[in-house]
Amino acid sequence: MSENADGPVLAPTLVGWLKAREETGQHLATATPPIDAGWVQRLADLLATERSWQDQYTELIALGSPGNRFPSSNR
Repeated sequence: MSENADGPVLAPTLVGWLKAREETGQHLATATPPIDAGWVQRLADLLATERSWQDQYTELIALGSPGNRFPSSNR
């Protein structure tokens, strides 16, 4: 999570998330049968990285919410 003198900064975290999302999309575009274990592992790694950035961004946004948390999702 990026910070400056005034506290956390959203923009670098959003950039990281969007870059990870783009990398995931690029990898998915390379899927051609047969898909091997290495391809699947790379996808799992990319998805985990993307989720980590998403979680960091969500936590930063939630800092302005009551209790520093978002309500639970209905999904």
